[in-house]
Amino acid sequence: MIFVNLPVADVAASTAFYEAIGMVKNEKFSNAQASAMNWSDTIHFMLLDHAFYATFTDKKIIDAKTSSGMLIALSLDSRTDVDAITQAAVTAGGTELHDPEDMGFMYSRAFADPDGHGFGPFWMDPAAAENGPEHMADAAA
Repeated sequence: MIFVNLPVADVAASTAFYEAIGMVKNEKFSNAQASAMNWSDTIHFMLLDHAFYATFTDKKIIDAKTSSGMLIALSLDSRTDVDAITQAAVTAGGTELHDPEDMGFMYSRAFADPDGHGFGPFWMDPAAAENGPEHMADAAA
């Protein structure tokens, strides 16, 4: 399993945002300091208020609106799903980071949550996912 821990300014507001983009809150592992949000059976996002997040590290918590610590790519089943999660994110208070990118074999968008954490939802053609994109095979030959 993967647990992505994200520092957030407002746990309740962040929880509402993540629910709006399709995640499900796990009440068993949530309280006023943290919300456990399930993306899938194996991928979970822990939304931690800054004070609680700080108990896990001695490092300064960055302002994700002005600095980048990571970008989280989320594989989806279709282009329509990529568009839907991006629209849901913007509607729920997130920010679209750039125009859609269509590479033929892969389609992606990007958004930031209200705290500035970057997400890149994408769809990849199953054949390209298995064999690699054609232009990569041409370069290797």
